[in-house]
Amino acid sequence: MKRSLPDRYLTPVDLADLLGVPVETVYQWRRKQTGPRGFRVGRHLRFDPEDVRVWVESQMERAA
Repeated sequence: MKRSLPDRYLTPVDLADLLGVPVETVYQWRRKQTGPRGFRVGRHLRFDPEDVRVWVESQMERAA
């Protein structure tokens, strides 16, 4: 069964929990510009669930 993404923007903690990685990994991806595209709302970092889905699919295609 496919796991659905939330309908709201994701925090770095949400993204880390969703992908099963440490929060610091999310921040490293951002610094290296290798992870899903994020954006700032004031000083808060957020991720669009659709951008996360596209990024995950691209990672799966690379691994295939």
